[in-house]
Amino acid sequence: MIKRFSFPSTFEIALLLSLIVFLFALVLTKPEGLPHLSYGYSVLGFWKSGFWDLLEFTMQMVLILVLGHTLALSAPIDKGLRKISALIKNNTHAVLLTGTMAMAGGYLNWGFGLVLGAILARKIGEFAQENNIQINYYLVGASGYLGMLVWHGGLSGSATLKVAEQGHFLQESMGVIPINQTVFSAFNLYVNLFLIILLLIILYLLSLKKFDKNQVSLGKSGSSTHSKSKEKIGWILGLVMILVICGELFFSGDQIWASVDLNFVNFTLLALGLLFYGSLSDYVQSLSFAVKGATDIIIQFPFYAGILGMMKYSGLLVLLADDMVARSGTATFPLLSFASAAIVNFFVPSGGGQWAIQGPVMMEAAQKMGIDLPKMVMTFAYGDQLSNMLQPFWALPLLSITGIPAKEIFKYTAYFFLAATVVFGLSILIWLA
Repeated sequence: MIKRFSFPSTFEIALLLSLIVFLFALVLTKPEGLPHLSYGYSVLGFWKSGFWDLLEFTMQMVLILVLGHTLALSAPIDKGLRKISALIKNNTHAVLLTGTMAMAGGYLNWGFGLVLGAILARKIGEFAQENNIQINYYLVGASGYLGMLVWHGGLSGSATLKVAEQGHFLQESMGVIPINQTVFSAFNLYVNLFLIILLLIILYLLSLKKFDKNQVSLGKSGSSTHSKSKEKIGWILGLVMILVICGELFFSGDQIWASVDLNFVNFTLLALGLLFYGSLSDYVQSLSFAVKGATDIIIQFPFYAGILGMMKYSGLLVLLADDMVARSGTATFPLLSFASAAIVNFFVPSGGGQWAIQGPVMMEAAQKMGIDLPKMVMTFAYGDQLSNMLQPFWALPLLSITGIPAKEIFKYTAYFFLAATVVFGLSILIWLA
């Protein structure tokens, strides 16, 4: 009996990539005269040396997901989403409202936007069911995933915030790039504006199409559980942290954008979470639930760091960058980089892990060709977020919360993928060609 093909897990893909990079390093960078067995052992040493090089980055990625998720589960957010759900009158309202909120949340923080879109889609589905409002629940769920199409150009982008950080792992080669040159650049703001307008038009048109009125029967999802503890230390601590944030921004002067990096975003998410929960025990309870969603990041990032170690210490990184320069020019390299980032995201579904592997090669090649580095960082970001619309890794929380089958989501997100490909591709051609 022939076994059906089973797509490998993301962890298995990380291991497969490790093996591929090991073999490339062994074949392409082995010094002449050195036995393969001896050099293979050296490459394994490079792998081990790099294994823990990204520990700080790993923790930052874990926190940005977990703290954003916890904030989305807070009582004020839950209450607000219930009120928003009650605003819908028809299918078009439901679709546009969910898509808009998901994109707004995703722009602020990818973990927050992902969970916010999923919870809102669920609550709108429940409200529509209770009040006999006919909605295309599958399209509403797909709209709730749109935060993952704008996140890397927003305030929690892995690459954009990492390169804005003093001492980041590529600082020696490319320096520090503050977010006013990436996230808040005119280039990125215009791209996001055009993308959001186009997506809202597509949502409107899709909402007018006929749909199956017997989709998913929803039970009550309930709200976040909060104790009646009178202990409100979280409010005090959250207020103190907000004061520290405001003071840091106020005294930054002309360097205000340089102070906004991954650590700043995580500190702000933690402060807001403590304020919204008030009770430390309630906050920790929701945090414990949210941590489960970070399991893949925790175990896989060291392997991505190991891949980077093999590429960096063997010389494969420079070799690949030189090859990219030789095979492309300043006119084609940005588009090729955009396409490669979208493709690699299918196999490395973490913006942070992908930046650790692909970022050094892209930046090395861009410098050799004299291409604007901040715009190349955004080119990578666009490619990374684009293919989220076709791969299921980050959709898993949404699918779980909404109860919608993956195939019903992706038949709509394919439209979003095509629209974003046009916007990103034309933007890169206009501004970088």
